[in-house]
Amino acid sequence: MLLSSLQFSSGGKCVLDYDEAEQWLHATWSGLIGNHEAMQGALSYLAKAATQPSTFLLNNNLALQGPWFNSAEWLEHAWLPQAQRLGLRYIAHVVQADQGVDILALTNYHQSSGSLELQLFYDLAEAKHWLRSCQHQTALLTKANYSLE
Repeated sequence: MLLSSLQFSSGGKCVLDYDEAEQWLHATWSGLIGNHEAMQGALSYLAKAATQPSTFLLNNNLALQGPWFNSAEWLEHAWLPQAQRLGLRYIAHVVQADQGVDILALTNYHQSSGSLELQLFYDLAEAKHWLRSCQHQTALLTKANYSLE
């Protein structure tokens, strides 16, 4: 289900949909995306995630071209806390095909965060597999918690 589609003057695009079959949000970035456009797309995610919350996000940057968003600090201190308040717990981030390092600076934060897991992937199928395993693990924990009550 399409939640938003942003077309930027740079030729870049950010599409956010809710994959009902997989039960996750899927952000697809393509073309040239500058800092301003990246912030617009990230803020659009927050607005739409408020209406269609999900614990899981597949963030696909494979089709990006050129340099991308360089404000890891803004993502870490402004965007992530808001996304977490909306229920986001697992992010499968598929890195840009021609860069491969677009948000690696955030991995230490996430690894120590405890309430949010970020995994970086170079392959979309592997990212989807990881999210499915997280869903399965979450379902098992939920079932175990109900059994204890």
